[in-house]
Amino acid sequence: MHAQAAGIRDRLERLNAAETDMLLRLRGRRVAQNVATRHAQQITTGERIADRFAAIMGSWRFIIVQSSILVMWIAINVTGWVKQWDPYPFILLNLALSFQAAYAAPIIMMSQNRQAAKDRLEAEHDYEVNLKCELEIEDLHAKIDALRQAQWEELLSLQRRQIELLEQLAPTPHAPQT
Repeated sequence: MHAQAAGIRDRLERLNAAETDMLLRLRGRRVAQNVATRHAQQITTGERIADRFAAIMGSWRFIIVQSSILVMWIAINVTGWVKQWDPYPFILLNLALSFQAAYAAPIIMMSQNRQAAKDRLEAEHDYEVNLKCELEIEDLHAKIDALRQAQWEELLSLQRRQIELLEQLAPTPHAPQT
């Protein structure tokens, strides 16, 4: 038991300041929490809009609708069924797609940055939970080792007592007669 306590003390001494601070924060408190809920309470309206925008632009529905519009645009302007408002090489279409990309890219990046911040928060929480679990497991090991040591000591005490009782019951062997 004393050797194990010394081992734990040695490990604690090797920790850096940040790890020691985290250990002190974790001792005696629950770390289980819903990080998604905590993060959802902190996001702004602009971040919600960026997330929704990125979700729409990253969906198959958007890709199919946009592809359909592009195919119709090109087909109408190539076949000449109506007045060709954007003849080949489709300069107006290129301008519209460039405009869309110019605005979509920064909004999607905002959403990705927010998601990255959420991921960092989740990773930090996972680290805290893992560290807390490790500490609890070490405590359990120390308790089990202490119980095992106490059982061994009790067994040895019982064995000594049994030997004493056997020695009292058994007659002392006499020296062999010649």
